Amino acid sequence: MPITLRRLINSSFGVSSALWLGRTTPNKIGKRIAHSVGEWMAVHQDWEMVRAVRANRWVVSGEALQGAELDKAVKATFCHTADSLFTLYHHFQDLKEMRRLVEIDPISYKILFRPKYEARGIVIVGLHVGNFDLVLQAAGLMGLDALVLTLPELPGGYKLQYDFRRRTGMNLVPASMRAMRQSVDYLRAGGMVVTGIDRPEDGYTYRPTFFNHPSALPVHHIVLALKAQVPVRLACSLLKPDGKYHLTFSEPIEMQPYPDRKQEILANAEAILKAAEGIISQAPEQWEMTFPVWPEALNQMPGYIS
Repeated sequence: MPITLRRLINSSFGVSSALWLGRTTPNKIGKRIAHSVGEWMAVHQDWEMVRAVRANRWVVSGEALQGAELDKAVKATFCHTADSLFTLYHHFQDLKEMRRLVEIDPISYKILFRPKYEARGIVIVGLHVGNFDLVLQAAGLMGLDALVLTLPELPGGYKLQYDFRRRTGMNLVPASMRAMRQSVDYLRAGGMVVTGIDRPEDGYTYRPTFFNHPSALPVHHIVLALKAQVPVRLACSLLKPDGKYHLTFSEPIEMQPYPDRKQEILANAEAILKAAEGIISQAPEQWEMTFPVWPEALNQMPGYIS
């Protein structure tokens, strides 16, 4: 299997090297280096990750971005993503600073740190905006008591990333049929399940509409909420001018019943994604998704060469 940029970045070597650089490089210098790396990556339009971000930014813009404006948008996304990774690794061992970087208002704090079991469970779904991993780890350090449903455990750098999260005490459960059953039981008991919703999946069965296009996004969170009969809240953490990641939640979104199973899953998934559109539209450059959410857009965006 050829070594691609994504495989190199997510390898044990890639993650370990990034962690070492983050820990040993002064903050100001590291941020300048991260910005330069982001700019360098963005210009390689034939790279898989860059093509994915270009397609994603194009769709989010309503297919309006073209030429230099699309180039600028993609550069902004890669610079933000590189900065996020440096910030995460730079403060990896500075738990006090990691917590300081996350701003949680009183209402959000009450939602996040609710009792372990309440009368009704809740599914919290997150977007990869702002600095998703740093905020999740900070929440774990602050005492988040929830079942965190993740991607299936993968080798190399992915395992290191999971180990980083586990050090905070989070209850991480890699996705599987058994994990889904465990999650439903946990929700029925009044617990909280946390998972992501914007990383596309292979072999998708459903194509929920997102930004007016059929997407390749997962629907596992809807299946969980329907089976457990609990609501869903959307969580996000946008970087604001004060230099902090502000964590906010949507109102609880109740699952609506439909006689047709596929329609039921799609309609409820699209209700969550509609709320997600509003969040991403506030700061599209902070949406750190380097996988193609709309596979067809890869061949439809401006400048595509077959």
